[in-house]
Amino acid sequence: MTVIKKSGPDAGMIATLIAVLKRDLTIAYRRKQDLANPLVFFIIAVSLFPLGVSPDKSFLQEAGAGVVWVAALLATLLSLDGLFKSDFDDGSLEQYVLCPQPLFLVVLGKVIAHWLVTGLPLLLLSPVLGVMMFLSGEQIKVLFVTLLLGTPVLSLLGAIGAALTVGLRSGGVLISLLILPLYIPVLIFGTGTVNAAVSGVSTLGFLSILGAMLALALALSPIATAAALRISMSN
Repeated sequence: MTVIKKSGPDAGMIATLIAVLKRDLTIAYRRKQDLANPLVFFIIAVSLFPLGVSPDKSFLQEAGAGVVWVAALLATLLSLDGLFKSDFDDGSLEQYVLCPQPLFLVVLGKVIAHWLVTGLPLLLLSPVLGVMMFLSGEQIKVLFVTLLLGTPVLSLLGAIGAALTVGLRSGGVLISLLILPLYIPVLIFGTGTVNAAVSGVSTLGFLSILGAMLALALALSPIATAAALRISMSN
């Protein structure tokens, strides 16, 4: 007697997510120049701060975490314009919208790929830049954890702005105007966590809020981005 195994809807959804993730990672690593731009900007922005403001050690220790966070935020913004742009130009985005699988799965796959090629390199480089800003070992450790929780939120929120402006010529500028207000709470709690660690205050509350932001963005952002894509494609 032959047993026929049927793949359920969950298997199809996971397969869709993995296929989109693999496709976007492959395309990203073929465009190595675009891949390096946010990382180079991140390094230059942090490196120029001591030269343009003050090389004083105590000042850099106090402001270093904020500088790294602002540079990471701007580097993420720099890469958001291309999140859906190439798919819109070659017609793939229209096929995604017509796909029988839920569109938010496609969005989630693309956002994960975006974080892997943009947010993860920034995260791995942050300890080196933290040393350059004379941050202590405890500050660097807390900074790393805040970026680990915060950079995915930046990618998830940024995807909403990228979806709303995907068909516009000046999309990059509009993304900044739309998304920056949403980024401010992440920036405040990201830098506030490091400052709390320096002051000897428990960072558990700050990290819990960042974790809640990540959970909320992970649950709602793909759905909101999918709705924004449908609106953009219908115009």
